[in-house]
Amino acid sequence: QVQLVESGGGLVQAGGSLRLSCAASGRTFSSYAMGWFRQAPGKERAFVAAITRSGGRTYYVDSVKGRFTISRDNAKNMVYLQMNSLKPEDTAVYYCAADRTVMEVAGTTEEKYDYWGQGTQVTVSS
Repeated sequence: QVQLVESGGGLVQAGGSLRLSCAASGRTFSSYAMGWFRQAPGKERAFVAAITRSGGRTYYVDSVKGRFTISRDNAKNMVYLQMNSLKPEDTAVYYCAADRTVMEVAGTTEEKYDYWGQGTQVTVSS
């Protein structure tokens, strides 16, 4: 089992940047594919980005490609989401999620992920 704690959210102006961090407990972090999801007010939670166990492959929703970068540091049990050129429509609660897998793939749907953090609020003002 893994526990996830997100941090790094906040209020930023449009065009600004934030880096979200997700700290994972446990000694088998490299056995998990990791994902970031977000839930905007009045909307369902949606996929943002994912990264495979080794960090060798990444996946993004089209709306964040070229602006967001997901990365991980398996030695530190951390996964990050660097968010640049933020837009008001990026405003949401951002969640980190983990999927224990033996394969070098990462899911892009909620159903693939077994463990979730509590979320961190990101607000982008216009």
